[in-house]
Amino acid sequence: MDHSGHGMTMDLPPFTLGRGLQWSTDPFFLVGCVLALALYGWGVLRLVRRGDRWPVGRTISFTIGVLSILLVMCTRLNDYGMVMFSVHMVQHMVISMLSPILLLLGAPITLTLRALPVAKRGHKGPREVLLMFLHSRYLKVITHPAFTIPLFIASLYGLYFTPIFDFLMGSRIGHLSMMVHFLAVGLVFFWPIMGVDPGPHRPGYVMRMLELFAGMPFHAFFGIALMMASGPMIGPYQNPPASLGIDPLADQTAAGGIAWAFSEVPSVLVLIALLFQWYASDQRQARRSDRAADRDGDKELAAYNAYLASLNARSR
Repeated sequence: MDHSGHGMTMDLPPFTLGRGLQWSTDPFFLVGCVLALALYGWGVLRLVRRGDRWPVGRTISFTIGVLSILLVMCTRLNDYGMVMFSVHMVQHMVISMLSPILLLLGAPITLTLRALPVAKRGHKGPREVLLMFLHSRYLKVITHPAFTIPLFIASLYGLYFTPIFDFLMGSRIGHLSMMVHFLAVGLVFFWPIMGVDPGPHRPGYVMRMLELFAGMPFHAFFGIALMMASGPMIGPYQNPPASLGIDPLADQTAAGGIAWAFSEVPSVLVLIALLFQWYASDQRQARRSDRAADRDGDKELAAYNAYLASLNARSR
């Protein structure tokens, strides 16, 4: 396999965390991450200037989510990920399972809808176009669990265990497309489950938990399959550079362990987020019910007082 198309050398020194975290820019992801942070900051600033509030926690979550993408795509981790399956699996798990959760908790769509101006009557601006997209049939399809769960599973088995992975790893464009795909799959999978933003598919909280647990076990099974294999299974990683001094089977076993262990991380994060959202929703519903009861009670009291006044008037 020719790694020169990806702009990196085959003669990499043995991997250490310090070397992995050294800066190594991928222009596409660098520009995308900087643009995402700039647009998000513009939206928050716009709300603050007009006197609205935006939760600090959402800003922190979105920022960490973007930085996590920078971490795996704009450092030497990306270089080592081309020749070490274990490092590649760290990239995959972060960009498909951790980064999407953090980005979604930042509620970027809600921020966009609040920051963009409302178009004049009879006209369609960016805000109106976004609302049309949110209510489109296309989005209903790609966020439905009948689509997202099989896509989430196919991104593992249908990619790594077929020649598609070999083909994508053969060029920079292919590798870039694969990483963008991982991020997109993570976003459409987790959005209906725990996203703060409005969406066309938003079932009850119990159903969301079932959707989560329907997809997560397949990550564990995938990891176990790699760990139990008697030989290297993934073509591009069967002959690592001699300078790395690694055994391909041991590296594959490590990759399987990462896939198996990492499946627990998003499950815990999403469950915590769901429980908080469920609790907040119940609190809002309770406050609405209390306000409705107070209004009804006031009406009944007023009616009773009017009745007593009418009786008093008659007695006079």
